[in-house]
Amino acid sequence: MSEDRHQQRQQRLKEHVDARIAAATEVRGILMVFTGNGKGKTTAAFGTALRACGHGKRVGAIQFIKGEWPNGERNLLEQHGVEFQVMSTGFTWETQNRQADTDACLAVWEQAKRMLADSHLDLVILDEITYMASMDYLPLEELIAALVQRPLQQSVIITGRGCHRSLMEMADTVTEMRPVKHAFDVGIQAQQGIDW
Repeated sequence: MSEDRHQQRQQRLKEHVDARIAAATEVRGILMVFTGNGKGKTTAAFGTALRACGHGKRVGAIQFIKGEWPNGERNLLEQHGVEFQVMSTGFTWETQNRQADTDACLAVWEQAKRMLADSHLDLVILDEITYMASMDYLPLEELIAALVQRPLQQSVIITGRGCHRSLMEMADTVTEMRPVKHAFDVGIQAQQGIDW
């Protein structure tokens, strides 16, 4: 491709991008959903939290399911003022006690509602909350109401597989992680600092 053709193509691209930027005039927090069966949903959420902290934003995180599992993101982000609230029972398939899991979910959900009502928080992460709704530990209507009533400037990230279509419809950004290949599937152990 000649230099002139390349320059013309890049100029058209620049004009298109500039027009889209100029058309984006609304200023408010956004609702993001990271779902799908692939790896990386929580990692993407906490990467966004890291970015927000780097810009001096205030972040809160609620972790459903993970329990006291070692968490490198938490180890780092708490040092930068990120508040974490973690569901006490951890992985629901380990407890196998529906009532205990429901009670633990609802207890940490109280902390999530507090964060979702806090106008000082710029970003709230609801990690693995999709499971709480799909397994009926948390009423979907209550989750939706809290998201709708949150402060206008607050952004929220929801993570987890099998996100309910109502949440995906109300979201501003939805990313679906699709598994192509995973080391664990061929017997390679999950590694600290890489997988958690």
